[in-house]
Order: sequence, then structure tokens, then C-alpha cells
Amino acid sequence: MEKPQLEIKVKHFEELTLHEVYDILQLRAEVFVVEQDCVYQDIDGKDEKALHIIGYYNDKIVAYTRCFAPNIYFEEAAIGRVVVNKTHRKFGFGHDILEASVKAIENHYQTRTIKLSAQQYLTKFYESHQFVQIGDGYLEDGIPHIGMIKKEKA
Repeated sequence: MEKPQLEIKVKHFEELTLHEVYDILQLRAEVFVVEQDCVYQDIDGKDEKALHIIGYYNDKIVAYTRCFAPNIYFEEAAIGRVVVNKTHRKFGFGHDILEASVKAIENHYQTRTIKLSAQQYLTKFYESHQFVQIGDGYLEDGIPHIGMIKKEKA
């Protein structure tokens, strides 16, 4: 069976349609609040500063990340809110959306050094994309996390 293709769109906040904003927030709430049973403030005032990487499958948003230029979230460029709809994870869309996010950061911010705050159970996933763990683990919204970084190749 051929792997389904994820259609990727990269948009600044102002370019998002109302429907896209609604669908993105719904996907984030579905996974981060309901599935992970974690009450936290998702709408944090940072979406306006982010580059939004949106993954569509059959015209529905099923994968998403938000990316930041250096010195907005961390000193380095950053990827956050990495999310894939539960029923679509089997297609490897997490890898697709992360690869698209790395490319978007390279294209928009001219850097390959990227930092993220990973849920600890996903460290192997991020390591498969050349991210390495940095520092000690910590709790974020009651969930174990670890800092990870992907360095610019010399």
C-alpha cells in the first residue's frame, strides 16, 4: 500500500483563515487537553509571532506545528505544538510535519539550529530527526519534558 501524502501549507498568522484557526485550535485541544488529559493554557499569545506549518489530508487538518524565529521562544529557532490527529499517526505524518517544520525554519529564518521542548516519551522520535537531549528533564503542565536541540552542521 502506498503511503498517503500529507499536503503541507506554511503560513504566517495573518494568512490563516478563520476556519484554519478554528481547526488548528480544535486539533490542539483534542490531543493536548482531551487525549493527554492535561488542562493548560493553549492560547498563550504566541500564535501571532509563529510560522504555522499545517498538514492536510483529504482537505482536513490532521497535523500541525508552530515555529519561531530565534529569540522569540528560545535563543535558537523553535518548534512547538507538534501534533498529529490520533487516527492519522499510523501514516507517519508526525515525521512529515516535523521535516516540513525544519525546512520552513531553514527557509524563513536562515538557521538550522532548532530547539524544542519534547514530551519525554517522544525522545526517540525526535532523535530520529537528529535532535539531541540537553539539560535535565522537567515537568511542563504535569507532563515530563526534556529540552532537545538540532545543531547546524559544520
